[in-house]
Amino acid sequence: MIDLRPFDSLGGANHGWLDAKHHFSFANYYDPQRTNWGNLRVWNDDTIQAGTGFPPHPHRDMEIITYVREGAITHKDNLGNMGRTEAGDVQVMSAGTGITHSEYNQEPGTTKIFQIWIQPTRSGEKPSWGARPFPKGERSGQFVVLASGFDTDEDALPIRTDARIVAATLKAGDTAEYPIGKDRRGYLVPATGAVEIDGVRVNARDGAAIRDEAVLRVTAIEDSEIVLVDAA
Repeated sequence: MIDLRPFDSLGGANHGWLDAKHHFSFANYYDPQRTNWGNLRVWNDDTIQAGTGFPPHPHRDMEIITYVREGAITHKDNLGNMGRTEAGDVQVMSAGTGITHSEYNQEPGTTKIFQIWIQPTRSGEKPSWGARPFPKGERSGQFVVLASGFDTDEDALPIRTDARIVAATLKAGDTAEYPIGKDRRGYLVPATGAVEIDGVRVNARDGAAIRDEAVLRVTAIEDSEIVLVDAA
């Protein structure tokens, strides 16, 4: 089952410095049909103007994954962590018992990110942060695990939940498969391009809520960069 959520149907708000689109209920946007998808709670499509960003603010008991689509984001937190994550790369913050952080676009141009929140299955642990590059060549034509709650995904950034974040870059006409399993839920968003899943076209920044699919087959209609959350 593929539930298409076109970009134009998403909630959101333009704050000037931040143009935010919400795939799920968030802040002042509420849709009772879009409160979560399994343990996936938030998928925000944020465009951040140069020299601006999110000032220090707290979180707890949430796994927060930032996928940078364009530009770069600079993270700083009260644990002493600081890092710059560039386009195509990913950072993970496990809020745990509590963390305060800021996220700024210190670049000369616009930064665009996907901000993904997943509810943790483990609580009461110390907060943490990590980031790593994932060169796009490694995921050319196939899905690569970026962050995972499973010990078997040794090369992925760890998260404290029953989920994976995977990504792929596909040339037009290419097909990639991901064994999601019928007992799981997937949420897929093309960062760029357009793809087809079970005869459904998914354009750039549309959301596709997926369930009852043993193996997910994604065919690129255009050159595409796609991100998928495999959720419980």
